[in-house]
Amino acid sequence: MLVVSRDKQSFHDDLFRNFNSYVRPADCLVLNNSRVFPARLHGRRHSSSGAGLEVFLLRALNQQETVWSVLVRPGKRVRMGDTIVFDEALRAEVLSHGDFGERTLRFFSDRPVPELLESLGTVPLPPYIRRPPIAADRESYQTVFAEKKGSIAAPTAGLHFTPQMLEACRAAGAEIAYITLHVGLGTFARVREKNLENIRLHEEFLEISASSAAKLQAAKRLVCVGTTSVRTVETALLTGGFTPLQRETDLFIYPGFRFQGTGAMLTNFHLPQSSLLMLVSAFAGPELTLAAYRHAVAERYRFYSYGDCMLIE
Repeated sequence: MLVVSRDKQSFHDDLFRNFNSYVRPADCLVLNNSRVFPARLHGRRHSSSGAGLEVFLLRALNQQETVWSVLVRPGKRVRMGDTIVFDEALRAEVLSHGDFGERTLRFFSDRPVPELLESLGTVPLPPYIRRPPIAADRESYQTVFAEKKGSIAAPTAGLHFTPQMLEACRAAGAEIAYITLHVGLGTFARVREKNLENIRLHEEFLEISASSAAKLQAAKRLVCVGTTSVRTVETALLTGGFTPLQRETDLFIYPGFRFQGTGAMLTNFHLPQSSLLMLVSAFAGPELTLAAYRHAVAERYRFYSYGDCMLIE
């Protein structure tokens, strides 16, 4: 764990097992309890003998979970009105195209569609893990506090935590507030537009319960675990404060953003040109962030989802 001090404009190496030593009385850890679902499906266009397709489920658009926003690869093969066949029991019709390259599919089956999606789908592991998903990934690619199904990727800063570390943070005087932000395309947006004000992220669903809102409001310092927790906290404060909340957010945080609630942040190391790295740069400052990343590279820190972490105070 790389520990970065904004006040001192410095950083030093440590281990995550010492994370609780950085927690203060009256802190509140903000943890995203979203759970990854088996979002990757394989099917064929029009019939079982048609061209092969990969369908990546993004989000359900109705309560019955029969209409979904998805990504399709290769997308050029898929047109409005096409049928995608997954197996004898499950088919889908392409209803529309979206602004971010996504498609809207309506699934059809004589059996409950959510059950079929759960059984036919596989866990969308990060692309650098070069093996097929296995059954054990359905639990191992989750935080220990994952509860509410809806993410296409784990909120990875939370993967560092064990029940023992959570208890150690409580013993240090911290409260724990669970929020929900379902990780989708907005979290992984690449930043290619030079004028950042023109960038619009894909919307993601967030939720704050009444009990969590009360903890957030009472805390002296909010320690946000992951960029998703930061975006949830800052969205809430931009839209009425810490109250029970269910809404979509497309909040894009980049240098110049005025943070209203985040006091410290734990995060993994992110890809260049990502909205995640822009958020970190906004919180720590671009120069300090760049210096910390250079140090992390030199010291062979591991990057990405299953990598090491950085605590920014």
